[in-house]
Amino acid sequence: MSLIPLLVQVAAKSGCLDKAGCEAVLADAGSKQASLVESLLDEDLVNEHDFARNLAEATGLTWQEDTELDLSHPLHNRFPARLALRYRLLPAKIDGKDISLMTYDPFDIVARQAVGRELQKNVTWVVSSRYRIMEGLRQGYGVGAEHFDELIEGRDIGPEDDDLAQEVTQLGEEDEEASVMNFVNQVFREALRERATDIHIEPLEKNLRIRYRVDGALQTVTVPPNIRALQASLISRLKIMAQLDIAERRLPQDGRINLELDGEPIDVRVATIPSVHGESVSLRLLTSKSFDMSMLGLDEQSETIINGLLRQPNGIILVTGPTGSGKSTTLYAFLRKLNTEATRIVTVEDPVENKLDGIIQIPVKPEIGLTFASGLRSILRGDPNIIMVGEMRDLETTDIAIRGALTGHLVFSTLHTNDAVAGITRLLDMGIEPFLIASSIRAFLAQRLVRTLCKSCARPATEIDHEYLDRIGFPEAGRDGIHEAVGCQSCRKTGYRGRMAIIEICKIEHNIADKITANGSYAELKRMAIGNGMIPLRDYGWSKVSAGLTTIEEVLTNVDN
Repeated sequence: MSLIPLLVQVAAKSGCLDKAGCEAVLADAGSKQASLVESLLDEDLVNEHDFARNLAEATGLTWQEDTELDLSHPLHNRFPARLALRYRLLPAKIDGKDISLMTYDPFDIVARQAVGRELQKNVTWVVSSRYRIMEGLRQGYGVGAEHFDELIEGRDIGPEDDDLAQEVTQLGEEDEEASVMNFVNQVFREALRERATDIHIEPLEKNLRIRYRVDGALQTVTVPPNIRALQASLISRLKIMAQLDIAERRLPQDGRINLELDGEPIDVRVATIPSVHGESVSLRLLTSKSFDMSMLGLDEQSETIINGLLRQPNGIILVTGPTGSGKSTTLYAFLRKLNTEATRIVTVEDPVENKLDGIIQIPVKPEIGLTFASGLRSILRGDPNIIMVGEMRDLETTDIAIRGALTGHLVFSTLHTNDAVAGITRLLDMGIEPFLIASSIRAFLAQRLVRTLCKSCARPATEIDHEYLDRIGFPEAGRDGIHEAVGCQSCRKTGYRGRMAIIEICKIEHNIADKITANGSYAELKRMAIGNGMIPLRDYGWSKVSAGLTTIEEVLTNVDN
């Protein structure tokens, strides 16, 4: 049987309902001399695990179950990275002259020939799923290992390099520079594939650590051994890309990198920090997003309230919360909803995190005197309808924003407070007169981000401790909907995929405005806000837990009492 009919038969057995689609994909791959198996898997027409298992049966090869990888012996010392990563082969077992290699494409003749040329061993081929092999390669060799081997070849890596390796930068050789670029590019590609928002490159005493922040949580990335020997080359390459001074290692520096992946622009904010073991580099990845209200995951009641606030002709709407709670994303979603041909929107930000079409965005530059306050003054003279100020940092900026709201503008901004009502006391502490707060502020929105459960593996909680739920104030009515994180291939075994906002909205109603003017206490204001219908952050979080969207642990971790 020729390959295409065989693969179509295996695909049908593996749950593919679109036989014609499979045949078309395979025929197109054949005409381009591309891998038939790879092309079929890329189109997501079959379940990878089932397809690989059925393919092993059809070809008479041994099927390797998705078991945990044994990393007690580094794979670099057992099987060449250039072979493993180029041909996507994972050594399952090495015993003297015998080696067992896992593949998901047993028809890759080029891979078999390359292994035969370079290894003087008896090779046994086994089949496993693509996901299993790719995960094993990432864990066993580390990000960018195929380029790292080119860089490290010929270098004498010894204990004497430990302390001073980061002081030596050699970018003179074109081949090495290209390899460093490839390695850096691979780090970026891997981070974007993992949906990371940040990359941290951190020199430790005896190693160089790379970590990605995915869904708000840091994940350590497996890196090739001896990577610290190339610490200087790696950091210098990043500084060159960000147009920073590569000779300055004693002072912090900030810069930007403009990248493009598959036609999508990516803005990278770069910050270097000197440390005792060398420079640490933090990279914030800002990809183009389509901001809309749906990305906030609001319930119907909250969305109705917010839509009502956005229809206000003037006043200030403040979003509060700690750093990293998604305040800017929420404001961008608001601006996107309000952005029409009849509306002029101007922002002043530090920095401009995402560029929005049709909106005038001004980056703060304190070194030339362009601060939030001075930028805001200029905006008010520029005939705006709507203004966004990145943050209410000081009395001057806040005072100008309030004056703008009182003269007919709708103003958005952020504050760093723990909850919505605390925004009132924060403005009072800054020196804003109570009557100005009462007359200009329309609402405070407190926000947190929690990870959402992976839809592929979340399951109803198997055990519920009702005493514990009583203690943390979880309502009895929603306990049947509690789900727990499990972990699967889709979520990299974390049990979570993506994040959502949980919010509390304190509208400045007449009674609250009167209480602010009368210098009411925080406790009085909060009781009054709840009486007016404000749902506290934790209670809002409990509603998301009851809906099976997140977990109790996520709410407790991210929301204060």
